[in-house]
Formats: sequence, C-alpha cells, structure tokens
Amino acid sequence: MAVRTTPTCFAFYGRVSTEDQQDPEASRNWQRARATGLIEPVGGTIVAEYFDIGMSRSIPWKRRSHANALLDALADPDRGFDAVVIGEPQRAFYDNQYGLTMPLFSHFGVQLWVPEVGGAIDPSSEAHDLIMGVFGGMSKGERNRIKIRVRAAMAAQAKIEGRFLGGRPPYGYMLVDAGPHPNPGKAADGKRLHKLVPHPEYAAAVKWIYQMYLAGRGLYAIAEALNAAGFLSPSQADPARNAHRTGEGWSKSAVRVILMNPRYTGRQVWNKQRKQEVLLDLENVAAGYETKLKWNEPGSWVWSDEIAHEALVSVEDFERAHVVRTSSGRGATKERSKVKRVYQLRGLFSCSICGRKMQGQYNHDKAHYRCHYPREYALANHVSHPLNVYVRECDVLPALDDWLVKLFAPHRIHETIEQLSAHQESSATTPAAVTAGGGEQDTSALLAECDAKLEKYRAALEAGVDAETVGEWIRGVKAQRATIVARARPTRAAAQPDRKLSQEEIRSLIKALADIRTVIQYADPADKARVYKELGLALTYDPGKHVVRAEIKLDPNIHRGDARVQKSSQEATMSNQMPRSGGAMVRVRGGT
Repeated sequence: MAVRTTPTCFAFYGRVSTEDQQDPEASRNWQRARATGLIEPVGGTIVAEYFDIGMSRSIPWKRRSHANALLDALADPDRGFDAVVIGEPQRAFYDNQYGLTMPLFSHFGVQLWVPEVGGAIDPSSEAHDLIMGVFGGMSKGERNRIKIRVRAAMAAQAKIEGRFLGGRPPYGYMLVDAGPHPNPGKAADGKRLHKLVPHPEYAAAVKWIYQMYLAGRGLYAIAEALNAAGFLSPSQADPARNAHRTGEGWSKSAVRVILMNPRYTGRQVWNKQRKQEVLLDLENVAAGYETKLKWNEPGSWVWSDEIAHEALVSVEDFERAHVVRTSSGRGATKERSKVKRVYQLRGLFSCSICGRKMQGQYNHDKAHYRCHYPREYALANHVSHPLNVYVRECDVLPALDDWLVKLFAPHRIHETIEQLSAHQESSATTPAAVTAGGGEQDTSALLAECDAKLEKYRAALEAGVDAETVGEWIRGVKAQRATIVARARPTRAAAQPDRKLSQEEIRSLIKALADIRTVIQYADPADKARVYKELGLALTYDPGKHVVRAEIKLDPNIHRGDARVQKSSQEATMSNQMPRSGGAMVRVRGGT
C-alpha cells in the first residue's frame, strides 16, 4: 500500500472576479490566510502562487490564465512544490470542475489541500468526492442566486423609479448628475445617480429625423439630409466609445436605430438585451461557455411607469413611426439559422480606397471578403467608392502561402532577417505619431467648424427649413462655441518611437517559426487562420488594379499568446513578436 507523505512545499491557488464585488488584493489576502492557516501546523510553506483576477468561476481551469499555468506546472518534475492548497473551494471549483480537474492532480502525484476537509483530499474517498461535488453545486447556485437578485432589483429600479441603470446615453441625450446614490455604502464611496437630459445640439437631430420620416422621407434621404446639414453622426459625436465604427457620417442603419429606440419617448426602458451563456464547443461541453449579448423580444422589455426624462418624441409619433416601418416590411425581423463559416483571412483584409476592414461573406459556397460603402458615406466624405467591393479567398491563398513558405525557407533565413531589420530601421526615422498641435491651433479649427455650421444653418433657414428647428440648431452650436472658448487650453502631444528589435532578437523569433512552412502547407483551415493572425498578416486590396498587397506588420511591443497547431504527431509553435516585413503583391480577380 502506498504511503502518503506530508508535503512541505505548496503552491497556492485563488480567484476573484468582478461578480464578487471585492477588492482583488483583499480577496487574495483572506484566501491566502485561510490556506496558510491550513498548512502551517504541518510545517508547510507556500513557494508558488497562482491567482486569477477578473475570471468568472464558471470559466473552466483550462481557460483561466493562472489556473491553466498551474495545470501545466503539474507536469513539470522541477515545479518546486508537492501539493496545491486553496483557500475556499467555491472560489476554485464551479459545478463539475472538480471532477474534471482532480484526475490531473492524481496522475502527477500532486496533493490538493482544502480547509473544508481539514487537509489533503483523498482521491479514493467517496466522502471527499461528495463534499467537493456539493461545494461545486453550491458555487453554481450562489452565482445563479446573485444573477436573479441583481436582475430583479434592476427591473424594479427601471420600472418603479425610472432610474438610469448605466451604459452610454442614446444619441440626442447626455448624462447629468442626479444626486447621491440611495445606497448609503455606495454614497459613502462617492457614487452618484445620473439622468438623461437633451443634448443642446444633437437633440434637434433626433426630432428632425422623426419629422422627416413621418413626412414620408426614406432612411437614405434622411441620412443624406443630416450629412448635408453638418450634424455629427452618433459615432462622430462620441468617437471614444465608438472606436469600432467608421465615424464617416450618417448611414441608414444609424437612422433606423434612432427610429426604433423607445427611450426618446421619455420612458426608461431596460432589458432590451440580455447576456446569454452559450456553449463554446458543442462537442466538448467541458470547454465551458462564452457570454454573448442577445436581443430580447419587445414584450420582455421593462418600461418605467412614469416619465423618467424629457421626451424628444411623443408616444404617438413613436408609434406612428413604428407602424410605418412594419407596414412597409422594413421593421419585420426574421429568425436566422446561424451557420459557422471558416474564413482563413478574417480581419486581415482592408480596402485600399477607404482603409476599412473588409467583411467575410459566402457567395456561391465560396468565401469572399466585401467592403460595403454606403452611398451616404461617399457623399458625406466626397469619396469615389463602389457600393460593394469583393475579392475571393481562393484567389489569394495559393500565392499568399507560396510567399510565406519562401519567406521562411531555411536557405532564406539570413536574407529574411536582414529585410526585417532594414525595414524596421527605415521605419524608425519617422515617428509613429506626430505632434498634434497646440491649443490655439486646435481651438481655431474647432471654432472654424462651428462657424461653418452656423453658415449652413443660416442657408437652410433661407431655403425654407422650419425656423424653430433651425433655431434650435443655431442655439446648440453657439453654446458649443462658447464652451470651446471657455475651455481652450494649449496642449502638446509628444511622439513616442516604437521599440526596435535587434537582429539577434529577430533571429530567435524566426527560430521559433521553424515549423511554420509545414503548418501553412498542411494545417486545417481554422488553424491556418490563427497562424495568419499570429503572424500579424495584413492584406490590402486595390479594386482598381485587382491587386492584393500582403505584409507582416506585427507590433514588437504587443505580446500575444502562442498559437499551437497540431499536424499528425508534430506540433508547430508560433512566435508572437515580429517587426514589419516587406510585402508581396498578388494579382487576383475581384468584383465591384
């Protein structure tokens, strides 16, 4: 019979997430204190620590960064510890995670110590299995109870109090202070309530949208009119929170969203969307879930009983706009069955005309990449751009892979290193950013923009646009102009050059890419897609010349996780840091 010895060197594991509403340092301290109190009587000391911050308990160990590092360390005979101690099982294990993790501890002969069993877990003990299973169930139940309580409280606050519950304000509104938080603890921490009030400039745009729509104008015509009048679109008005948007002007979709938002009636509306946990891999349930936002049916939206903020649109006009949308078929939504497509070059293609990312789309069962540039964008930015630009993936991949294979061929390693280094040095002569300009220049540009708007609005007034509406526009711009003058402060932005890699660093990185040629030639399409992304591949399509330019543009200051691709019994490991390399030109068939 095997004799279990008492270990003296332990690794500590703990976890805290945003759901716990705890200070990470305080949480770590009490968990470690419990763990230390368990092992000190037997002479144990903690020699390694693995602590996950911001990781939900529902995430499996393999997908938690520090927990996964701990599992990797178990296989290392020189790991430096003989046992792992945790401060609280509910923090470490959720649902069936203990049953999926403990076999690894047993296999590598590493004990797991838990305060609730008074020491090491005995893998052969049914009682210990039962206890840990109960704690996993309690952890899951605790998380579910918290979710139910929070959702019930938020629904009551929205319906009865009409409270603003966070998030970005709708276009046309801005947030103002509404007094101290009613919770004494949160009020003591300085938290305050907020409410929506009409924006001095953008509220007029919302009103005008409804007026034009109810007068019979279409979405495109409305977007065109807003661009011509100089109104900033939602993404232009708040670029910091709309970094994923183009910021190129009004589009039909932006107008449609405003026409569908019931909060313009003055009511607070909550639960339009929900977070839903979806299985990450249907064939591997142990991989856990990922959280996705889903739209709820309008019948499940929570409306405030009373008016919560100043309305920009009457309930009657909102309902009339809804009737117009649905009667024309434009407001009907259809359930679509999602088909998972593999795009090997997803997120890597850009359009040379507008510089935007091209989106993946399947046509005739073949992967394409499309740049859709609405006509209202082209008019607003004076850009000559086809409505749609297409390029086929199968026309690009053969030449692209051939270029990459040659680039990393053994006999070209020295030449590749020199090219990478030379390009990096030539790029170093030009800073990554230039001086942004002083306060007087910035203020002058902003004031000139306001003056241009005022001229447009006066022209609109002379053209017969409603005087009351134009008056609101003019008042809003004048208020904006006064704010610019009052807040003008000289600023200066200094450029910071990017870090440079030496030839020796580049050489070590390329050595880590030794198997990349095999990966590119034989790997599964989904694996190749990860490889292209790790390489920092950038593709630019010129629809006029039907040419794709391929470049490697990895930022050496950004560290990415290793991409491992399995081919038969071989494993190819991708390095993550690489400077920009020279490019290759690929002539393809494209369409507009």
